[in-house]
Amino acid sequence: MMVDDSSGLRHEPALLPRPLARCYGDGMNLYGEPAYVGRFCGSSTYAVGRDAAAFYADALDDSSLLESEYAPPLLHHSECYKWLGHWYLQNLFGNLHAQQDWELFSPIRIGSTVRSVSTIVDRFDKRGRNYVLNETDLFDAEDGRLLVRGRTHQSFLPPKKGGEEGGYVVDENTAKKKTPRPPFPTATGADLDPVTKTVDQRRCWMFSGPERNYHNDPVEAEKLGFPKIVVQGMMSTCFVSEVMQRAFGEGWLVGGKMALKLTNVLWCDESVEAHGRVSEEVPEGTKTRVHCEVWVDKADGTRIALGTASAVRG
Repeated sequence: MMVDDSSGLRHEPALLPRPLARCYGDGMNLYGEPAYVGRFCGSSTYAVGRDAAAFYADALDDSSLLESEYAPPLLHHSECYKWLGHWYLQNLFGNLHAQQDWELFSPIRIGSTVRSVSTIVDRFDKRGRNYVLNETDLFDAEDGRLLVRGRTHQSFLPPKKGGEEGGYVVDENTAKKKTPRPPFPTATGADLDPVTKTVDQRRCWMFSGPERNYHNDPVEAEKLGFPKIVVQGMMSTCFVSEVMQRAFGEGWLVGGKMALKLTNVLWCDESVEAHGRVSEEVPEGTKTRVHCEVWVDKADGTRIALGTASAVRG
């Protein structure tokens, strides 16, 4: 999750732009400042080149938009992490990406310039974890139109007394012992064509590099309480986006929506398949919105993500 200026892709920076806080407190960000709802986290402006689109396609093994005048809608999938010092809480040990929401309003044009704006929009506690909700909007820098809105639900363990941590937050055995969820999918409509991916370390580096972090380096993963490289959760949302893009085309790029819960860990060198199934179609102005249930499963059947997505027709 780093910045890669040469490709135009933006990922989570390993090094923060100013020193970390020396003192810790509940509700404080990595700079030792309050992580409050409404806090402006940062803004950047980028030129969108075809090289960036090609790099994304290689990283995700997704050629669905390579010949298009448009860039992939989730090209700046990890822009929110560029400003993590402002909205991440201080106990990084065991932090997890719990849910990701996307709304697509207008295509990102190759050759255009875009501007991002990142803000904390919610804080809450749930099941013994502290949650921060970051909203990062992407605008066309020329005419100001809203292109893409991403909402990232990040969860943190409350700080332990004395600052002690031990053992793994989750490993391959404990990940399989999660409480079973209700049956899913429940939709009875047509199945969308699935996409199958194998996530090796090269793919992890391209998506979450180039600097070392727990999404592309086993040593860094150990430092944060994980036995192996944890594949970045944003990657699963990109796989679902590909399913929707191939099924609905521009109806996904203009008006697409996704809400995906990240329910289990995907480890490096595992394979997954992303699915979609139509649940209902409803009128929306002069068009029809097609609602789908979407999910991502490992080869052994373990479900790592599930939720809803929709696109428009007509």
